[in-house]
Amino acid sequence: MPDDAAAARAAAEEESAFSHPAVDPDSTAAYGDHPDQLIDFYAPRVEAVPGSPAPLVVVLHGGAWRAAHDRRHLSPFADFLARRGFAVASVEYRRGSAIPAQGGAGGGGGPVAGRWPETFDDVAAALDALPALVRETLPQADPRRMLITGHSAGGHLALWVAARHLLPDDAPWRIDRPAPLRGVVALAPIADFDVADKLDVCAGATRQLLGGEEKFAERRPYADPSLLLPTGIATTLVQGRSDVDVPQAVAEAYADAAAKAGEVVGLTLLEDVGHFPLIDPAADACAVVAEEIAQLAW
Repeated sequence: MPDDAAAARAAAEEESAFSHPAVDPDSTAAYGDHPDQLIDFYAPRVEAVPGSPAPLVVVLHGGAWRAAHDRRHLSPFADFLARRGFAVASVEYRRGSAIPAQGGAGGGGGPVAGRWPETFDDVAAALDALPALVRETLPQADPRRMLITGHSAGGHLALWVAARHLLPDDAPWRIDRPAPLRGVVALAPIADFDVADKLDVCAGATRQLLGGEEKFAERRPYADPSLLLPTGIATTLVQGRSDVDVPQAVAEAYADAAAKAGEVVGLTLLEDVGHFPLIDPAADACAVVAEEIAQLAW
C-alpha cells in the first residue's frame, strides 16, 4: 500500500488529469451496432511536415476495463496530440459494469473489469475497420503511418493489438501477419498479467477481465501481452517510477519477457511521475509521451 504522502500525490495527479474539459472530436464513426462501438476522430491542428499527411495515432483509453471511465476522459490527451500535428483516432469499446456476486468474477466487490470476449472483440473490430473509416472521415491522416498508444488498461490493449498475429490458432482475433503499425507506445500498461495479479493491480482487474479465478490460466494465452512475444513491432513503454496504480514492476516484467524472446522493447522511466501525468496535457510527462510517439511516427 502507498504511504500517505504517495497516496496524496497520486490523488493530486489524478485530479489534475481529470480537471480538463472534454474536447469534442471533429467526427465520430461507428464500427459496429453497439453504442460503445465508436471511434472519435481528431484532425491535426497543424502540419508537422508541410504538404504531408499526418501520422495516425490510435488511442485506447484506460480505466481498468471498467465502465466508469470511457474515451471522453482521454479527449484532452487526444486533442493535445492533434495540436502536435498528429491525426488521432480514439477508440471506444465495451467494458465491464456488473457487480460480481460473492465468489464470482473476483477481486474487490466493485464493478467487473472488462467483458469476455466483447472487450477483445471490439478492439480487434475497431482496428480492422479503421483504415476504411480513416479514408472516409479523416483525409488528413496517412493510415500507412499508423501507431497505437494506450494508457493503463488501454496500454494493455495496445500491446495486445500488436500481438494478434501471435495469438493461439483458435483465437477469433488472430490475424495472419503483423498489424500494419509503425509502433506501439504503451503508457503505464497492464502488460504482464501474472505480475499485475500478484500486485492486485486495480483490485483484481486482470482476473475479472478474463472471467475470474477459474478462467484466468486458461485465457491468459489469449490476452496477456507478456505471453505474446516477440511481436516484431517497435514498442516503447513509458512508465512513472512513482506510479502506485500500475507499479513499475509490471512494465519491467514485460520488457524482461521481451528480452528473453529476443526482442528489444524501450522502457522510459520518469522520475517523480505517477500514473496520470502521462495523459495530462498540463504535465511535463505528457510532452515526453508525445515525443516518444513522434520518434516512431516520423
